[in-house]
Order: sequence, then structure tokens, then C-alpha cells
Amino acid sequence: MHRLAAVDAQFYWMSAKIPNDQFLLYAFDGEPTDLGWAIEQVCRRARACPDLSMRVDDGCALTYPQWVPAAIGPEYVVCHGPLDGTWRGCLGAVVGLAGEQLDARVMPWRLHVFTPVLGIPSIHGPGSVAVMQVAHALGDGVRASALAAWLFGRATPVPSVVRRRAGFLPLRAVDAARTHRQLVRDTQAGLLAPGLGSRPLQATNARPEGPRAVRTLVRDRSRLPGPTVTVGVLAAVSTALSEFLGGAVDSLGAEVPMAKPGVRQANNHFGNVVVGLYPNLRREDRVQRIVADLTNARRRFEHPAIRSADRAFATVPAALLRWGVSHFDSDARPAQVTGNTVVSSVNRGGADLRLGDAPVVLTAGYPALSPAMGLTHGVHGIGDTVAVSVHAAESVGDVDAYVELLDAAL
Repeated sequence: MHRLAAVDAQFYWMSAKIPNDQFLLYAFDGEPTDLGWAIEQVCRRARACPDLSMRVDDGCALTYPQWVPAAIGPEYVVCHGPLDGTWRGCLGAVVGLAGEQLDARVMPWRLHVFTPVLGIPSIHGPGSVAVMQVAHALGDGVRASALAAWLFGRATPVPSVVRRRAGFLPLRAVDAARTHRQLVRDTQAGLLAPGLGSRPLQATNARPEGPRAVRTLVRDRSRLPGPTVTVGVLAAVSTALSEFLGGAVDSLGAEVPMAKPGVRQANNHFGNVVVGLYPNLRREDRVQRIVADLTNARRRFEHPAIRSADRAFATVPAALLRWGVSHFDSDARPAQVTGNTVVSSVNRGGADLRLGDAPVVLTAGYPALSPAMGLTHGVHGIGDTVAVSVHAAESVGDVDAYVELLDAAL
């Protein structure tokens, strides 16, 4: 048993306000020869991984929840029959899973298996799809990907979280205030670039209403213009989103989750940074500005003020943090936003995963929508294949029209 880190507890409590389960999709070439054996293999590997064989115990309102041991049984894997047996139908079923959020007190993850599925990109003939549903308290995108890879046979153990004593809040708060003042001075002196400010709301920031849809575009990594996959996709999103919103858009920005430097001390070890999309610039200039924004954000993450703030947050009393989350108003509408969309990018490693004897061919993900974010993007690579995915609500507009624009921009 061990307590949830403050940031993980915040994700757990916040899930009651804004659902935040993650859905990691893996497509495999063919059907497992013995599906029952493949599922039992997944369960055996889960039992061998301490991070996958636990659940949340939240029995006291005055203390942080605890991770406690859990028995892995057949209920952790659910086999579905797609409505029409097609890739499109499978993606529609994945959208429906978001309506059944996990109770981390019972199980913080579950695997959904769809087979056979026809029309999976890059596959000729029937294939299989496995979707790992993960409570955000169990891990961020990088950690959840490592947990899924372990289930599907990767030999690399899931990196452990270094758990340290939180410390004394007043001392941590004084240190956080001191280093924040240093951050301000370093910014004013030009040693660090200032963070990007807020910007006007767009149609993509309307409260998500109506049916939701996910779509996935698949590319060979070599076909995506650089200098990196993430930068190339951000530049393409700029073009597509600007055209989708009518073209007369001066300022667009994207929220991009970025891993924090240093030793991981919580299941969630990331922060959202803001990257300008610069739709009015030529592509070459736009790419340079996007690279600069990412570089500057990473340098700010490396400043001692960020680590001090995290250490101070880790010492917040459980009752105070729980009270703060309970007073979060998800109905409040912002006057401005930091980003008009989300682009979450994770490299999930080599194509060494299997469901039974069926090899992986692609992986995708669909970042959750929120009250002020009706259109999000996932960028996920495995081997030499990159999937660029879109998750959108009907209230944003015609998702298929947007995907066509993004397809052309890519």
C-alpha cells in the first residue's frame, strides 16, 4: 500500500467533474489463433506488474487515497463485437466507451478487444483492435503507454515511480515563492522567453455538445515533414484549423502536454505548454516559430521554480486539495483560453507488441474533450507508423470536413 501523490489524487477527484479516462488503441494484423489464450496471457502479465494489480482505496475524507493490491480477474478484459465489423464501426464503439468511465476503486484500467475488424489501415484482411482504458490517476500518456506495452509483451519493465516524503508545507511554500521570483527576474532579463498569453475563443472552444466522433489518419513516419513528427503535425493542424474556422484567424494556439524533466515522483509527470500555430506565416517560418515555442517551454520547465512549485504542491493537505477540487465549476465559461485545440504526441516505441500471435501495426489515442475544448488531436507512433487522430464533438462542426483538410495539410 502507498498513498496517491497529490497530483494523481487531483486527477482522481477531478474525474468526477470532468471525465479523464484515457483510451489507448492498438491495431493488430490478423486475429489471434487462440483468443482465450491471448487474453489469459494479458492477465498473467498484469498480475506480474505491481502497477497494474492495484486499485484506489479512498476511505477517509481527511487523508489522501491509497493504492492497495487488487486481484486481476477476467473482468479486466472485455471482448466486443463491432456493430458492423468495420474499422469505422470500431472507432464508433470506442467513442461509446467514454460514456462508461472507470471507477478506480474497483479497477483503474480495463482492456477492450474487438475482433475481427475489417478495413484497418495498412492491413489487408481482418485484424484485431485492443483499446486500453486507463484512469488518469494511474498514469499520464507516457506511463500509460508503458503499461500497455507491458501487457502486449514488451520485455521492458514499467519504469518505477520514486516516492519521497512530501516535506513541510511552509518551507516548501517559501522555497516556491523564492524560485518564482527568480523565474520572473530571469524572464525580465531575457534569460528565458515569457510564456505565451491567452487568446480569443474559437468555435473549437465551445462547450462540446451532441454526438462525438473520432477519426484516424495513418502515415509512414518518413512521409511526415520535420524537423520532428510533433512539429510537422502542429504545422499541418495550423493550416487545417485555420481553413476550417473560415481562414480569417489571426491567432491560434495549441495546448501540448510535455513531460517534465527530472525523476518521476508521481504517475502523472507532465504539464501542458502552449504553442502558437501562426496560421498567417509561411510554412517554413511557422515551423521555426513552433520549434522556438517548444524549446522555450522546455527551458521554462527546466527552471528551478517549476520543481519547487511541484514540491510545494505535493505537501498540500489532502482535505484542502479535496475541498478545492469539489468547488471547481465546470460550467464556468472563460473569457479567453490558452489554446484552441490540444495536440498530444507520444512515441510508443518499436513495433514489438503482440496480441497473442498477432503483431501490432499501428497505435492511436484520442485526448478527452473538456468544457472549453471541443476538438483535440492525438499523435502516436509505433515502429515506422504514425497515427494522427481527431476527437471532436458535433457542436464544433463537420468532423469529416476537418479531417479532409488535415489529411491534405499533412
